[in-house]
Amino acid sequence: MKRIESTQNALVKHWKKLITTKKERERSEEFIIEGHHLVEEALKIEGSVLHIMFREDVEIPFELEESSIQIIEMTKAVAAEISETEHPQGIFAHCKQPIPSEDKYSEWKRLLFIDAVQDPGNIGTMIRTADAAGMDAVILGKGCADPFNPKTVRSGQGSHFHIPIVKGDLSEWIDRAKQNGLQVIGTGLQQAKDHFTVDAMPAFALLMGNEGAGVSDEYLEQADTIVKIPLYGEAESLNVAVAAGILLYTYGRR
Repeated sequence: MKRIESTQNALVKHWKKLITTKKERERSEEFIIEGHHLVEEALKIEGSVLHIMFREDVEIPFELEESSIQIIEMTKAVAAEISETEHPQGIFAHCKQPIPSEDKYSEWKRLLFIDAVQDPGNIGTMIRTADAAGMDAVILGKGCADPFNPKTVRSGQGSHFHIPIVKGDLSEWIDRAKQNGLQVIGTGLQQAKDHFTVDAMPAFALLMGNEGAGVSDEYLEQADTIVKIPLYGEAESLNVAVAAGILLYTYGRR
């Protein structure tokens, strides 16, 4: 087992960059996770974890002692340097970003398209909800928060390791979905049907939009149908992640 005692250690500096900068995450195709649950989920995917890091006062689970993954013990000062949580558990992992194979794209029949949703917590919650609803993949368009931002990863609660996440051009993805026989459901207010009037379907792509502006008109023009969720109280709108959950379970029910 390796031990790191200095915050100036090169590996610690790399971890810090992965936590704080999108550019470093994209360059290296790596990210950092924190907490027992996320580390356990990462370990289920062979080859995902590069290092497991423990604060010196945290007990190492026995099963990890036999792992081929490098285990690193850190001082409290080093652990504090890379912690992003209010009440840190003292366990972290340095992971590879899961990169879906393009060969699988044509097999996906249930997709969540996200247009310019900027809040990392909303993105993470939508990834988690898509995973729970049995979707095949999440496609993030231009302007979306980084899916491997620490806040996004915490909100995803391990679903980053369960469901493919792709960043791409939504216009191209909408065309691909329609060519593969998927119904594209946009969300908006103009010329929209109440969501419960549209039946569940075996193959579909749901298009959710920016917290304030909604889905781009360009993408809505490509959609097969547009739906809205009726509001019965005085609230002006629903949170985009909540709305996505309602619609994913409406159209994806088995």
